[in-house]
Amino acid sequence: METEYLKYFQEVDSTELYNLMTQYGDDVWRYAYALTGNYEQSNDIAQEVFLKVHLKMSTFRGQSSFKTWLFSITRNIAINEMRSGYFRRILLFGNVKSTQVAQSAEGDYMANQAAADLRKIIMSLSRKLREVLILNLEHELTIQEIAELLHISEGTVKSRMSRARKEVERRWRNLNHES
Repeated sequence: METEYLKYFQEVDSTELYNLMTQYGDDVWRYAYALTGNYEQSNDIAQEVFLKVHLKMSTFRGQSSFKTWLFSITRNIAINEMRSGYFRRILLFGNVKSTQVAQSAEGDYMANQAAADLRKIIMSLSRKLREVLILNLEHELTIQEIAELLHISEGTVKSRMSRARKEVERRWRNLNHES
């Protein structure tokens, strides 16, 4: 489906922009949220990303996948936002909703609590570790795509992934008082 959009780059109209937003909007928002940890700011970033994509569509050279290019724009905008004073004044965590069907009110509470705890652990990782973990697990980018997006080597991506997973596991055990 991604390649269908690439052939229309030179003549993007509002319908095509809408189609791009429909196809990639959730991914862009989730990546922005993974970087910022803020619901409202992620909405703003996602809107800014698609505005920039609309204006800069002709600059896409096809050297990477469209999704990688889109995430690169998302990352740059999010980093610029995080450098601003606004980001330092906002809360980093919102409500995390479980997508699982609960067997009971208690089960629903426990599932929501576990999901919230895991999200807090992931969001508390350093940006470098959190970013590679979420790009791989949530957005299903390959090691090579992550390396291209972040302008780092594949070995660095693998190293950060390993460190991120170990750190999440360690913090999860500490949170649950497991040995």
